[in-house]
Amino acid sequence: MNKMTIAEFQKGLREKKFSAAETVKSLYQKIRAEDPQIGAFLNLTPETALAQAQRVDAILARSEELPALAGVPLAIKDNILIEGQTATSASKILEHYTASYDATIIRKLKEQEAIFLGKTNMDEFALGTSTENSAFQITHNPRDPERVPGGSSGGSAATVAAGFALGAFGSDTGGSVRQPASFCGVVGLKPTYGAVSRYGLMAMTSSLDQIGPLAQTVQDAALLFDAIKGHDPKDSTSASENYEGLLSPDFAKIKKLKIGIPQEYLMTGTAPEVLQTMEEVRKQLQGMGLEFTPVSLPHTKYAVSAYYIIVPAELSANLARFDGIRYEGVFPPEYLPDNLLDVYLETRGKGFGLEAKRRIVLGTFVLSSGYHDAYYKKAQQVRALIVQDFENAFERADVILAPVAPHPAFKIGEKIDDPLSLYLEDVFTLPVNLAGLPGISIPARAKSELPIGFQLIGRRFREADILGLGQLYEKEIPPPSL
Repeated sequence: MNKMTIAEFQKGLREKKFSAAETVKSLYQKIRAEDPQIGAFLNLTPETALAQAQRVDAILARSEELPALAGVPLAIKDNILIEGQTATSASKILEHYTASYDATIIRKLKEQEAIFLGKTNMDEFALGTSTENSAFQITHNPRDPERVPGGSSGGSAATVAAGFALGAFGSDTGGSVRQPASFCGVVGLKPTYGAVSRYGLMAMTSSLDQIGPLAQTVQDAALLFDAIKGHDPKDSTSASENYEGLLSPDFAKIKKLKIGIPQEYLMTGTAPEVLQTMEEVRKQLQGMGLEFTPVSLPHTKYAVSAYYIIVPAELSANLARFDGIRYEGVFPPEYLPDNLLDVYLETRGKGFGLEAKRRIVLGTFVLSSGYHDAYYKKAQQVRALIVQDFENAFERADVILAPVAPHPAFKIGEKIDDPLSLYLEDVFTLPVNLAGLPGISIPARAKSELPIGFQLIGRRFREADILGLGQLYEKEIPPPSL
């Protein structure tokens, strides 16, 4: 079961080499034995998962046709709502909150008869790049337990890397699917903004957030994305797009794609092993017949600054709802405050972690009278320039090749006291969110001490290009010998 792809699992299930229930029981045995050292899960739901598995086995016994993801065991980031299950967003302020409805992607996955093993750890409210900001536990990288798994979807990436689940879902606001995928050596897809409904995803930065899959292979990521994409009337930002070639790419056409390399992404401060890996990937793709062209993204140097104004601004508004009144509070029922202000101050003071408080204060400041135009408005203007940069680049290239992160996974505790250093880990991923583009992290098939992913960035709603190129890469380039 460990490292089995979704396609391999479905074939074995249909040939009755194993049952869905047997799979679930086996995975929970593995999780109980190994996850105490990794800390990927915040909550497990074995009874619900086993009931889902038995339902799939019953459908199979009746010789009925199974959906593409039937019986596939998945892990879900704890900021995505599943009705009747806790949804904490790894924050003390929501420690006892139970979701009252399903997120749209959960509804779609249930229609596919997928199985949910549990909710995964994350940085509190998705604020972080290392999964060290969780209010409950630190997640360790399965490839090296002394190192972080990346963030904020570190728990989801770790579940796939450890073989606890065949796939997982996270959210990506500035790289929170792609960066942990790179650190853990798995595939992580950030879809185009609007390709997947955000209904039932706890909002962090509404103009940037996007749900995306993590998987062992690009083909598996394509299967998971295909199941959740599409317009949703409950999310006004979701779009209706007709996708072609997601699951059966035309490799002859894929080989004709022109790949752009932005010189601005080969910047000082990037680790030598990352630059070396990127050069090896470029040579591998060139050996497959792909053509390259230089492109320029001149406003990249301003992306981090703009991002860390826009994110706190929207975050401060979105987190205002957690006030001790409308959601589960942090106090016992007998708590009687002297006045309403005390409820707000005590709830938010005790419920939010340090990084959440830092960004709430910053966001409130940049939106305040006299500072909105000086900071927030200018950040949005920079965002518009970054969008234009990508549009200009895509006049010369079909896909852009870039690093995912400037470093491989760093050690736990190494950067947690240096917020700026952590923010800079997103330098290659967050421009993609600012521009609303699709991006994917794929493990490089090159020798390296730690996993290093490379990033493919596509035009809006052209996930088929980057998924197809990723599948071609996995098909033609063998894994490095150990």
